[in-house]
Amino acid sequence: MGVDVVTLGCRLNAFESEVMRREAGEAGVDDAIIFNTCAVTNEAVAQARQAIRRTRRERPDAKIVVTGCAAQIDPAAFAGMPEVDRVLGNDDKMRTEAWRATRAAFDNAAFGIDREQKIAVADIMAVQDMAPHLVAGYQGGLPRVFVQIQNGCDHRCTFCIIPYGRGNSRSVPMGAVVDQVRVLVEGGHAEIVLTGVDLTSYGADLPGAPKLGKLTRQILRHVPDLKRLRLSSIDSIEADRDLLDVIASDERLMPHLHLSLQAGDDMILKRMKRRHLRRDAIDFCAQVRRLRPDMAFGADLIAGFPTETEEMFARSLSLVEECGLTFLHVFPYSPRPGTPAAKMPQVDGHTVKQRARRLRQAGEAALRKRAEAEIGARRQVLIESATQGRTEHFMPVEIAGYPVGTMLSLVIASHSDGRLGV
Repeated sequence: MGVDVVTLGCRLNAFESEVMRREAGEAGVDDAIIFNTCAVTNEAVAQARQAIRRTRRERPDAKIVVTGCAAQIDPAAFAGMPEVDRVLGNDDKMRTEAWRATRAAFDNAAFGIDREQKIAVADIMAVQDMAPHLVAGYQGGLPRVFVQIQNGCDHRCTFCIIPYGRGNSRSVPMGAVVDQVRVLVEGGHAEIVLTGVDLTSYGADLPGAPKLGKLTRQILRHVPDLKRLRLSSIDSIEADRDLLDVIASDERLMPHLHLSLQAGDDMILKRMKRRHLRRDAIDFCAQVRRLRPDMAFGADLIAGFPTETEEMFARSLSLVEECGLTFLHVFPYSPRPGTPAAKMPQVDGHTVKQRARRLRQAGEAALRKRAEAEIGARRQVLIESATQGRTEHFMPVEIAGYPVGTMLSLVIASHSDGRLGV
């Protein structure tokens, strides 16, 4: 039956799932389903548990392995589920020996006896290095794929539990990243997305402390056949000069940046323990647009952070227009046990949901506005599936009849609910 991987959460999990699929298969793990979980919100954890229970009903004889951030943070909770056969830590899941031990445990039928026997989770804070993993290709031949360049985070935002699931920041050496990109491009993947937990902290732990901008330059220089390079979420306050120069000078770096903004009010940003202020975000977007006028911005925004007043929320809401945001990821604030924000005075749940809804409505309006402006423009569209492609700016385009993986120059003729038509 082989190994199936259910990927929940972030883009980083998508890359790691491909590594796990290979490592588990090579270790001889068979008829197994791996859940690569997310812990960014309470809802994400609940969804993982629901998916595990549903899968057990559908595949009663399969072995279920749970890993990812939720499993790292609370392994006992997943080990206590009768549906689960094994719990692997976030670092362990990337190591060959952990999958060999998992196969041995399955062969010995050591489960269903003691919950502790299910758990193989090491101390993530003790992990200090990043072992490079070379993925030859993604299952399904996707034209747009992810490459992990960094893991973990040295910052401690008051709302965030992820450092306790990922550990401290550590980077993949530049040469290994370039090699990985080259292999994927040679395998037919047209677009590479660089991903990590805190992408703009890249390189601080490497010899010479190279930054994200230098890495981006190296990839574009040494992999000339790469058609598109895209960045996942970045922290704008950490964007280095080299990165800005590449944005301005190389069209293969896509004109689309997703920013980790979280809020637009200075007091809330301070209580979040963010490293930027409202004016920093607005100035960064303006600076980048001077360098690349067609740049499209996305952003993460949290609604209803503890102590947020209506006036504070209004400043977050106005960021959509002042920064010219197109794509919003809106998170209703979710108190995570063990984080400082969980101990702060909470906004009532109804208000949190209402503010999240207003942010999403603002995002939908911004997306429609961008889509209207696209009509008549000629765009390079990467065909990602039988029914959809994406422009350089990450705008979805409804298409039909084109081979997946091809790049086409198309004139945008219409739009509907933020989706473009040709």
